[in-house]
Amino acid sequence: MTTIEPRLTSLAHGGGCGCKLAPAVLRDILKGMPLAGPFADLMVGTETSDDAAVWRLNDSQALVATTDFFMPVVDDPFDFGRIAATNALSDVYAMGATPIFALALVGMPVSVLSTDTIGRILQGGASVCAAAGIPVAGGHSIDSVEPIYGLVALGLVHPDQVLTNRGAQVGDVLILTKALGVGVLSAAFKQERLEAAGYAALIASTTKLNTVGAKLAGRAGVHAVTDVTGFGLLGHALEMARGAGLTVELTGPPPLLEGVEALAVGGVRTGASGRNWASYGEGVDLPAGLEDWRRDLLTDPQTSGGLLIAVVPDKADGILALAQAEGFGRTAVVGRVVEGPPRVRVVG
Repeated sequence: MTTIEPRLTSLAHGGGCGCKLAPAVLRDILKGMPLAGPFADLMVGTETSDDAAVWRLNDSQALVATTDFFMPVVDDPFDFGRIAATNALSDVYAMGATPIFALALVGMPVSVLSTDTIGRILQGGASVCAAAGIPVAGGHSIDSVEPIYGLVALGLVHPDQVLTNRGAQVGDVLILTKALGVGVLSAAFKQERLEAAGYAALIASTTKLNTVGAKLAGRAGVHAVTDVTGFGLLGHALEMARGAGLTVELTGPPPLLEGVEALAVGGVRTGASGRNWASYGEGVDLPAGLEDWRRDLLTDPQTSGGLLIAVVPDKADGILALAQAEGFGRTAVVGRVVEGPPRVRVVG
């Protein structure tokens, strides 16, 4: 007799980067943590909520280290593994680094899911690492109530070429390399309201490696980079504004994945988008009359989202061309950096 397994997404109370703790909750948890000691070689720690830690190894190499894991955003186990691995490696690329190897983090309800299904999740992650040119060199697994998968990802970058989220300067143009709407599409998927074209757009976006990040390291005029993930475009733009001590203006509707606008207008949203707004909305200025669904898209959690790049205006066309050449066809200018307090201002 063949046992029918439940949908992966039915086993999780959340999915993808929508599982992340809300920014306000995370701040409360971490506020009592002691500061890292005076380690001279710790180039990037927890100070500005950057994408990864960076440790100087020598005059020509710095080690970038990060970890990321979450519960299923789709039901296909191979695709779930691909998405989780792509998302984890994104933090390495966002620092301007090239990945060197990964370790798998695996928590699975072994009494519910077959070893074949669990194996397919790991195979999906390994396939993405292979595409990035790195091995999955080990890991750790536990028996868990909900399925969880992700990676510890390590990379290398020249110490003088580390990219952070705090270097934006007045006059910089902001470029986003992927369209928004992953959270909306994943919510529609769980509600069985997502059509085939929307699902294809979801998979294509979330499994696209942010390889362009490694090519930004050392590039003239690039001042700051972060990837847009669980806190949405507003949240990660606000981190960039706070890191620079400047105002970030979002100057027009950002590009959206196929079908997202219609779903958002129809009321599809994630719980995380509301939690995000409740956590950091006091740091954002919205135009009068902005529809709730448009605000929800700006706070929509992006599993394996694109890179947000701050670059001087006369180098912006070169960055757009580079991203296009790397296969990021929806790359667009979405804002600018101006004088002012560390806030985000939506002006379009």
